[in-house]
Amino acid sequence: MHLLRKALLGLSTPWQVLLKELSAFGAVGAVNLVLQMGLFNGLHFGLRIGPLTSNVVSASIATTSAYFMNRTWSFSHRARTGLAREYTLFFGLNAVAMVIGLIVLGAARYGFQITDKWPLNMANIVGIGLGTIFRFWSYKRWVFVAPPAGLGHESTVPDDPAAAAAAAAGPVADLSRPVRQVG
Repeated sequence: MHLLRKALLGLSTPWQVLLKELSAFGAVGAVNLVLQMGLFNGLHFGLRIGPLTSNVVSASIATTSAYFMNRTWSFSHRARTGLAREYTLFFGLNAVAMVIGLIVLGAARYGFQITDKWPLNMANIVGIGLGTIFRFWSYKRWVFVAPPAGLGHESTVPDDPAAAAAAAAGPVADLSRPVRQVG
């Protein structure tokens, strides 16, 4: 752990921020992948709902969960531009990513006539993976925007020390925030 911390401190601030965002985004993605895949399998193989409908329902639920987790953890240091704006963009961009996944899943099921559980799940995971690359890029670009120029990261740090500590919690500490002196 000491070597990891030393290596992180040796990185420039933009790299530290990117590493924090990627690691938290990955953790959020893993949790919501399990949620989405569990719902997909329950709906499709358990309730016999079609694979595309099952994917849309499971992805919609996982998307809502992912928004709140990404806002409060992965991109907590970025400017807040309003729940309605962020959630609408987040959901819209996830719809684009979902279409990417549906193309892969639809091609597997209807193009290649794959009906077995494991190959269909692998196609779903490939589609989700391609959509994830698009999601990370688009969230940083349009949803969780950087703070306005000149304000720096400290403008988004809550005044309440407990809230600041909660916002900074993650697999990698957000080292881009200034350290506050006690006393």
